[in-house]
Amino acid sequence: MVSVTPSVVWFRDVDASDLGLVGGKGANLGELTKAQIPVPPGFVVTADTYFSFIRRNNLEPAIRAELEGLDVHNAAALESRSARVRELIMSASLSPGVAAEIRAAYEELGGGYVAVRSSATAEDLPEASFAGQQSTFLNVFGADNVVHAVQACWASLYEARAVFYREEANFDHLSVGLAVPVQRMVQSEKSGVMFTAEPVTSDRSKVTIEAVWGLGEGIVSGELSPDLYVVRKSDLAIEVCEPVAQDRQFVRAGGTSGALDGANEWVPVPADLVDSRKLTDAEVLELARVALAVEQHYESPQDIEWAFEAGKFYLTQARPITTLTGAGVQTDDIIALPETAPVVARGQAASPGIGVGKVRIVRSPSEIDTVQPGDVMVAEMTTPDFVPAMKRASALVTERGGRTCHAAIVSRELGIPCVVGVANAVEMLESGRLISVDGYDGVIFDGRADQRLAYHEARQAKYANAAAVKTATRLYVNLAEPELADVVAARNVDGIGLLRAEFIVAQIGKHPRAYLEEGKGHEYTERMAAGIREFCAAFAPRPVVYRLTDFKTNEYANLDGGDRFEEVEENPMIGYRGASRYVREPDVFALELEAIKLVRSEFSNLKVMVPFVRTPIELRRVKELIAESGLLTDGSLKLWMMVEVPSNVLILDRFIDEGIDGISIGSNDLTQLVLGVDRDSEKLADTFDERNEAVLLAIETAVKTARARGLTVSICGQAPSVYPEVSERLVEWGATSVSVSPDMIDQTREIIAAAESKLGISPSGN
Repeated sequence: MVSVTPSVVWFRDVDASDLGLVGGKGANLGELTKAQIPVPPGFVVTADTYFSFIRRNNLEPAIRAELEGLDVHNAAALESRSARVRELIMSASLSPGVAAEIRAAYEELGGGYVAVRSSATAEDLPEASFAGQQSTFLNVFGADNVVHAVQACWASLYEARAVFYREEANFDHLSVGLAVPVQRMVQSEKSGVMFTAEPVTSDRSKVTIEAVWGLGEGIVSGELSPDLYVVRKSDLAIEVCEPVAQDRQFVRAGGTSGALDGANEWVPVPADLVDSRKLTDAEVLELARVALAVEQHYESPQDIEWAFEAGKFYLTQARPITTLTGAGVQTDDIIALPETAPVVARGQAASPGIGVGKVRIVRSPSEIDTVQPGDVMVAEMTTPDFVPAMKRASALVTERGGRTCHAAIVSRELGIPCVVGVANAVEMLESGRLISVDGYDGVIFDGRADQRLAYHEARQAKYANAAAVKTATRLYVNLAEPELADVVAARNVDGIGLLRAEFIVAQIGKHPRAYLEEGKGHEYTERMAAGIREFCAAFAPRPVVYRLTDFKTNEYANLDGGDRFEEVEENPMIGYRGASRYVREPDVFALELEAIKLVRSEFSNLKVMVPFVRTPIELRRVKELIAESGLLTDGSLKLWMMVEVPSNVLILDRFIDEGIDGISIGSNDLTQLVLGVDRDSEKLADTFDERNEAVLLAIETAVKTARARGLTVSICGQAPSVYPEVSERLVEWGATSVSVSPDMIDQTREIIAAAESKLGISPSGN
């Protein structure tokens, strides 16, 4: 029997749709558990429990009073006030009932050592990386210590670094909640992190793996410089193997009480392992396959933490990479002249770019006020407390850490050059010295490195030029999060080629039939309309192609009340979804159609796309329902169909005969169904490839058939965002638009422009 209480939920019972309940970390652990990826078991103390704690103790007025008028750039004031807020939280009383539920869940988990981690409800979203800002407690032992650790995690929501970040990002402090995952502790013999895209260059063709002996805290904190392994995705070949000697490791301390401090310690690495590589070739490839399975599951590049114990790998976290840019654009045509400035030091390139400034040595967070705008900050390592100074710096240099340490990740997010692993940098680079930091190659130059600066400026100009390029083939963007609408709308993009309804529904959080049951269908409609309206307003008059809801039964079941209305299916991916639901549940479909009508009354740029249509008869019935709603009365609504089922390709003419204005190819589902590969399958991850000749033939057939019939043709699957060569082929075959993820806009526009130039296509059509 699944254990679910008002305060505690288990990993196995949550997924991405529960983001508001369990935070980014909790949702991801649930997703991984459900995808049968090896994750240590655990439970989550929900964000609702945190909010109830705040309300029960009437803490909101006191917290707001402490933070009112705070200048977060005044380090002393920031630390003082945040400390007072943390004390308020730690001194407040936890409900006896909540404490009892946490203790009971800990015992059901089997007791023993656990990791108690923070999971902010806005954490690990593509547009907001809160990673590392709240506390994690490792090797906590005993029910009372776990309860205390949960409250300490809540208090850490008001660490100075977290307060600073929320102020800078315009998050309301009291609106951000904190869930607390409690997970069986893996006593790591070795551990590390891996990216499914190269973190410095944004190259998505590689998996980057870093490894150290002992617990992962040693690598995440930047205390240790890790081994580096780089694996090519196309054929799982190991391109880079760079072992780093390690003479100490972070492990669980013997004879501790399991309380929050002193549970871990540094110990020497056995002499025979000091100079050894951490991973064998077989282990590197095993990790790479797991990483690809996680990326396939989420359909986006991932930042993953892993651990190894007793011959088995475990994943302890996965989250979207928030720092990728369009930097994958080839720049081989930019000539970099030899640099004449003297080389001072070398390290690992961690964030691209060239920064010039005077050195400012920062040995602790108490010294961050010495860094002025334009300075180069030099430190042994960084923690989240250093972020205010990093935002002012022109570049960053650290003595320790790898390309996935805190300094590297935050530098890429901030867009400043960073070089890590520079031995003795603090002693060697005296304060006030003018240096140039080359984040492309990991080199520190004395004075101004004029040739490297010229190279950097040429790259920037290239990207700027790409953004301004005109193309005949329209470039659309795939979007789901309303918070990104205004930001992405400001880019040189021709509209939204795929607006996913599922994120809007997930934010509503309640099954639509539950609204109907309560006689409140209009509330669901109004909330749907509000979500769609944000995108249409931001992009008007550019088109917004809205894909009708395509939740699967397991996803609908996770909504509030959903378990009462959804049947359990063996394979929801090819089950009761898409057009089939609209035909069989016209009353629920009517709520969505009414929302579209409300938005269309204000914004004529909204188009509608029907997903997962299996037969022409099914499409006809959906069109009849849309007509009954009044949406087709004046003929102004453009209706598209997703092409993602093989039948859509094989008899596309018959679907077109039913009357549609355009198609958009969903390459993810089409690949899955053409190759017969579950895209969530870890074992078949290397077979799932949109570039497979059968898949490309299906896409080509669909494009050419639809164009011959005069239809608009687009693609909104992941293929052109991951494989630029697919975009070239689409232009060649005659697609009228390509829709990609936001980080690929400039790169794809350049690819399209080059393909059109090769084919002699004039951009005047755009």
